[in-house]
Amino acid sequence: MSNENDKPAVTAQQPFDLKDPTLYLNRELSWLEFNQRVLDQALDAQKPLLERVKFLAIAGSNMDEFFMKRIGGLKQQVAADVVEPTVDGRTPQQQLDDCYQKIVEYMLDKEQVVSQVFGDLREQGIEILRYSDLTKDEVAEVRRNYYDNIFPLVTPQSVDPAHPFPFISNLSLNLLVTLRYSGESDISLARVKVPVGAAASRFQRVGDGFRFIPLEEVMANNLDLLFPGMKIVSCELFRLTRNANTSAKEEHADDLLATIETALHHRKFAPIVRLQVTADIDPVHRGQLAAELGLDEEKDVSVGAGMLGLRDLWELYRLDFPELKDVPHHPIDHPQLVKDRNIFHIIREQRAILLQHPYESFSTSVERFLYEAATDPNVRGIKMTLYRTDPDSEIINYLIRAAQNGKQVAVVVELKASFDEQANIKLASRMEEAGVHVTYGVVDLKTHAKIILVVRQDFKGLRRYVHVGTGNYHPVTARVYSDLGMFLYDREVGQDATELFNYLTTGFTPKRNYSKLLPAPKILKKVLIEKINREIFVHSEQQPGLIRFKMNALEDVDIVRALYRASQAGVVVELLIRDSCRLRPGIVGLSENIRVISIVGRFLEHARIYYFQNAGQQEFFIGSADAMKRNLEHRVECLVPVTDAVMRDQLQTIFDLQLNGCEGAWELQSDGRYQQLAGNSENPAGNSQKSMIRLAEKRLHEVQRLRKRKAQPGPNGQLIDD
Repeated sequence: MSNENDKPAVTAQQPFDLKDPTLYLNRELSWLEFNQRVLDQALDAQKPLLERVKFLAIAGSNMDEFFMKRIGGLKQQVAADVVEPTVDGRTPQQQLDDCYQKIVEYMLDKEQVVSQVFGDLREQGIEILRYSDLTKDEVAEVRRNYYDNIFPLVTPQSVDPAHPFPFISNLSLNLLVTLRYSGESDISLARVKVPVGAAASRFQRVGDGFRFIPLEEVMANNLDLLFPGMKIVSCELFRLTRNANTSAKEEHADDLLATIETALHHRKFAPIVRLQVTADIDPVHRGQLAAELGLDEEKDVSVGAGMLGLRDLWELYRLDFPELKDVPHHPIDHPQLVKDRNIFHIIREQRAILLQHPYESFSTSVERFLYEAATDPNVRGIKMTLYRTDPDSEIINYLIRAAQNGKQVAVVVELKASFDEQANIKLASRMEEAGVHVTYGVVDLKTHAKIILVVRQDFKGLRRYVHVGTGNYHPVTARVYSDLGMFLYDREVGQDATELFNYLTTGFTPKRNYSKLLPAPKILKKVLIEKINREIFVHSEQQPGLIRFKMNALEDVDIVRALYRASQAGVVVELLIRDSCRLRPGIVGLSENIRVISIVGRFLEHARIYYFQNAGQQEFFIGSADAMKRNLEHRVECLVPVTDAVMRDQLQTIFDLQLNGCEGAWELQSDGRYQQLAGNSENPAGNSQKSMIRLAEKRLHEVQRLRKRKAQPGPNGQLIDD
């Protein structure tokens, strides 16, 4: 792929104007580079074949969301005549144009990858067929199955002066059918939706083996059932993507829930931002579709030779071929959270417990924490933020059970969590009906913080127990996202959590004092910049400065500029940034002391860690916030310090593993490109996530060994106490 800006890399110059647009990468183009890295995983022959299929599905789903949110947002700005450039110097229209150019390159790569993966599947006995590949008996079988199980769900819609062009739902697959009556020359058009989803699988099995034919192929070759007696002139496939950006004006909303519901209704009918068609479509029909849908045929129509809707490849990934997948990962129980003790007693004794998901179990830690809070008669109250969770999560059941048991339960539900709005509305209503006090956070701010506060009547009075995390309280993603969390029995953290929830449930903004938590939007950004500046101040040849950040994205311009200044002062800056990054590393005189590494692996890297060496007085923080303007200025976020030496060592190990050329590591170049790194002698294990699995198992075995040793009698019959 071409470089990020399609401009020459910045050359060394002194001094640097930190307002110079050429010093910054574009957020959208940087994200597209990330999705290219995801797509590249599907070409990795070292990965099990169905894992490569999974990465294809992820890349396709990612691109759908990019169009719905990012392209949709840029189109809205263009329509509103916004011409103000971003920090990298691009207007919304220029960003759109550059994104389209990058997406064309991605589409060409994607088609080659799909072809390669489908060929490799064929060699393993998993075939994706065309209708012409079927035998006569197979054609009869497929037609019979379609007629019995899918055909009743299909609704053809004609397109003529009496029937205007029908509404097309977001991400739906559709057939554009051209037909005429036998013996007549007049042409008619019809649209037929391909009912992929709960009603029917995209890939229809042929016979008893692992041979499949796409549903759209089946429908296209059995149109006589829909249009008996008519001549089928052509049948062409298309797919739409709609803008997912909703405009919910909260500041004047009497009922936020109703406002979000209205916005969701409007999203259903939102403007179309992309039309996908196959390469064999008639150019006239392509133009007709673009015109009917109000699209620019040159920019808004994506023509591809391969499969439309790669997200449906999840169906193939779910096939029962364990030998073509990674060995199943089973999270271990955290070694300190023994099953036969009250979890609050354990947390009170340990003071702090670091959780590493998915290496350590979410269900036997966080879910257990909520279960015991709901059932422990000494627990008086539970307060919790909820951004995303599984609709069938036990977490909701535990919160409801707690309320039914007479405890005070308050949950801050974020109704505006992208693509989870409808699910969160249902969960909020369900909890309210059960007696849970549900609020929706602070007007005009998303509540993205991950925090639980449990108030318990202990033997010395009311005590507060806190969980702070980097990931959502979602048991499904907790098995596939790499995240961190902490249980804390800390008076100051408990007081801070109480302050935070009082803010979230009232929205009142008097001066609130926090001792240890760093919440956004009032405090966090200012503190991060102060700590970067302090690292510059204390840096010396005897004690060189070091900053390490791990996050999903680095977009905030003020943070980037502060890191540039740190690099210029000689501070080493090492960044683990999963996807978007505005900062250009490696520019002599500006950022030659900065490295940016992106890890793409089996688990989605989702943790946020902030580290400052601070002249030997090291500081670590974990929490929910990325260094993005939206997170630091327009969301409620929360970081918590990690002070325990053992836990700090564990966090340092994460940095060491992922910064030292591990498998799946890509290093950002100053021109915006990413270069894949190979493992090195310092990290022979190669894969940081596999190393994390082994380290978690090692911690468990060490604790079990110590417990076993303590339980063994010594030479005089006494128990050994280490």
